[in-house]
Amino acid sequence: MIEDIPGESLLLEEVDVLRGLPQSEVEYLAKRSPMVHLAEKESLTLGEYQRGVFLLLSGRVRVYEPTTCGNQDLTFSVLEGGTVVDQPASKPRPSRVEALEASVLMVVELEDFEGLVVRNPEVGLKTLRLFGERLHDYEGRLSNLIRKEVPARLAGLLLRLSEREDAMAGDGERRIPVRYTHRLLASMVGSNREAVTRAFGVLRKADAVETRDRQIYVTDAAALADFAEVAR
Repeated sequence: MIEDIPGESLLLEEVDVLRGLPQSEVEYLAKRSPMVHLAEKESLTLGEYQRGVFLLLSGRVRVYEPTTCGNQDLTFSVLEGGTVVDQPASKPRPSRVEALEASVLMVVELEDFEGLVVRNPEVGLKTLRLFGERLHDYEGRLSNLIRKEVPARLAGLLLRLSEREDAMAGDGERRIPVRYTHRLLASMVGSNREAVTRAFGVLRKADAVETRDRQIYVTDAAALADFAEVAR
């Protein structure tokens, strides 16, 4: 559902690539860019907005490519409010955005975003760094898909998810702040739910991870790192 709600434009100031912009620039984008409200589990196709740059203002979404043959889809990233979701492509893509909780996005016309970068070059630099980091992560995951079995791929993913600043839980443990289902984890490591459940059992038996109240705890980061380095 698309609508223009000026009251929520203040969330623009918290988007990573827009922080520090003059208030006039933020207000200009807010006036020209429609909001997209997604309920939990609602999704949209990015290709429908080829000339737009998506900003996630609040909530949590995953960017994924659906399958056409009934198998597990592939999740590229899970993002939380305050960031750019995707960059526009020269050709429409099948990638979709699914809300993992109620989320608010903004669609900035490509021309408006390009004008913003011309007036504020730091926005372009921040965006380049952001997508450079994501590309590095995607390349690493692609390499793992080729070289490693599911337990190693899952271990590496859990390590990355536990490296956030708010992940410390005391006694050397790290709590992955967001709740991930085995199905979602499977779509992030290029596998299926059954294989991820088995792999999680292997990691748990090694005392590397635990699950409490539906949240994942890394109890032995060193052991998890050892699993992550195991190739075929």
